[in-house]
Amino acid sequence: MKSLAELAAIRDKMKDKVVIREGEGAIRVVVGMATCGIAAGARPVLNAFVDQVAKSGLSEKVTVSQTGCIGVCQYEPVVEIFEDGKEKVTYVKLDADKAAEIVEKHLKGGKIVEEYTIGAYSK
Repeated sequence: MKSLAELAAIRDKMKDKVVIREGEGAIRVVVGMATCGIAAGARPVLNAFVDQVAKSGLSEKVTVSQTGCIGVCQYEPVVEIFEDGKEKVTYVKLDADKAAEIVEKHLKGGKIVEEYTIGAYSK
């Protein structure tokens, strides 16, 4: 870093991502980031949710955050989506591509992607 202007530019570039992780949206996306989740690939999933929510213009409505162990290690990476007045949806065995699809279909379109839910894997 060579100047305060360069530091300010980096801050401005990352500001949207920080707001998404700390926001107060009506929909909360919670990514399990315990050791088991990270080892299974949860970090790229978290980053994909943050990026896709921002690109889709959902930052006012959706908060993306992380938590520790969700308790179903065999299904990592695990993401839980909480919406006001609706039952929690638990997505399992995710990757960045599936996360992008969930943003498009579920968060933007309102349709749960059933084949990625814990119910589909536990049958």
